[in-house]
Amino acid sequence: MPIRSKICRAIFVCLAALLPGRVCAEGIDTEHLFGFMIGTDIGTVGEREFQTQTTGRFAKSGGSYRAIGQEFELEFVPVKNMRVELGTSFASHYIRGVPGLEDRRQLSWEGVSVDLRYRFLDRDTAPFGFTFAVETHANRIDETTAAVVRSYGTGLTLAFDRELIPNVAVAALNLIYQPEWTRFIGTGAAEQESTVGAALVLMVQTRPGFFLGGEARYLRQYEGIGLGELAGQALFVGPTAYFQLSPRSRLTAAWSIQAWGRPAGGNAALDLVNFERHHARLIFGVNF
Repeated sequence: MPIRSKICRAIFVCLAALLPGRVCAEGIDTEHLFGFMIGTDIGTVGEREFQTQTTGRFAKSGGSYRAIGQEFELEFVPVKNMRVELGTSFASHYIRGVPGLEDRRQLSWEGVSVDLRYRFLDRDTAPFGFTFAVETHANRIDETTAAVVRSYGTGLTLAFDRELIPNVAVAALNLIYQPEWTRFIGTGAAEQESTVGAALVLMVQTRPGFFLGGEARYLRQYEGIGLGELAGQALFVGPTAYFQLSPRSRLTAAWSIQAWGRPAGGNAALDLVNFERHHARLIFGVNF
């Protein structure tokens, strides 16, 4: 009987650990909750943050491929419902034997970026949150080939989110359009491309300040910025975790694997020409 009692007690403790613990009265803040997506919250007026974001992309159609980007960002909220982010980034590439790409092993300063977000709807006063984001960047290194370029791009995102269970579970939707203009310095060749897609995420707070969930992203890449000829498409899925380390610091970790994809004109089950097999991201931020 004592042994059975101990087993029952152990099972009860394990189940209790999986259930949501005490939650914060002010609700869920989605500003930095997700890995590859954005939430609709933008912070309070006067808030300032420093953030580092490490993104890894691994595995192409053959050979060895590893691309790691490191971004350093300053974020501040000058007025209500508007957030400004200034950033700079470095890129590390290791490419060996990948079809269509030159072998490279290098670490370079990549470029700069500006991210502006405006919240049109607040979940506290509307059925769902809605934020429009515009991210513009200028790069000197191509993120895929690691070649020296002059590249300019813009990311337009419509972000929606809603708490399904107050203070416990939140779901979000992102609609994405990303045009890009690139000129290769070595050859003088120029190209334009664009990516459109939709992303969904569900996050659950299992303990105060600790969220677990998953993200799914469907992306389509086109030649030209006007969504001309389809180059390829891919579906990424994977887990995301958020940790509130302290009242002023946080950590987000996410990993996605290409579950399905297809390059234009091909019958392959994955598109490893336009996309990678694995994406990983680690974000650390601190308020000051």
